[in-house]
Amino acid sequence: MDVRQLEYFLAVVDHGGFSKGARALFMAQPSLSQAIKALEKDLGSLLFHRVGRRVVLTDAGRALIEPARQVVRSMEVARASVAAVEGMVRGSVAIAAMPSPAVEPLSSMIDRFRRLHPDVRVVVRDAPVPQAVIESVRTGVTELGLLSAWELPTVSDVRLHPVEEQRFVLVAAPDGPFEPAPTLPRERLAGQRLIVGEHGTGLRRLVEEIRASGVEVSIAVESEHRESFLPLVLKGVGVGVLAEAWRTLAERAGALVFDLDPPASLHLAMVSRQSWLTPAATAFLATARAYRRGL
Repeated sequence: MDVRQLEYFLAVVDHGGFSKGARALFMAQPSLSQAIKALEKDLGSLLFHRVGRRVVLTDAGRALIEPARQVVRSMEVARASVAAVEGMVRGSVAIAAMPSPAVEPLSSMIDRFRRLHPDVRVVVRDAPVPQAVIESVRTGVTELGLLSAWELPTVSDVRLHPVEEQRFVLVAAPDGPFEPAPTLPRERLAGQRLIVGEHGTGLRRLVEEIRASGVEVSIAVESEHRESFLPLVLKGVGVGVLAEAWRTLAERAGALVFDLDPPASLHLAMVSRQSWLTPAATAFLATARAYRRGL
């Protein structure tokens, strides 16, 4: 068994099959199939069930995923650390991010990071809820993560690096039910139709809290896609509850943005592995810390 075989195995897992995995690796599918068969022979166990054109992980295959990711990541750290001795931060850094933090502050962090380290490729992967971010980092799918939560979770197998707090805002169409104002009391939402996030998100928790306080609102749309909120608001489908990250984009699009009274906030944190990080990931964490200090 060698690291390349494990990389091939993970390509099949991550891309959902041999054909897509081979394309991602820029190799012929028969060569990839032979490499996986050699790995299975080394391990003495099947890793995939071949069902027609589909492949399904066996129990042994599922058990191999996390150790394989750790081995591959460790090799990346080794290679990148040697390169860093020459003063070069290269390679790539993968970050799992929730939708709103991916808009801001992640875009600002990436902008600063790319100016400091132009040879590093940044890969951003979607993670809809905090646990998905943590799981992505814990299992080695990404080295870093950026999450937002009503309260930062207590975890033992990854590290949390607090970044900032973001307030919730209400976004409404310019010809909608509210006149421009800096703040909007929550009770003014009575009778409104809301565009909200899915269960398990801070957005949804705030809406449920507003309902519990006796303010009767209805849900017009529940969406996992934050990018759909603003078009829906501007079309008059309803008013949207979003994180502060969306304020600038919403105002540029012509929407009205209100701070809610009383306010509510999300806590944002970077997530990193407990084990060694590549120099690129270490440098990105330094950028995140600089953002927190307002540098």
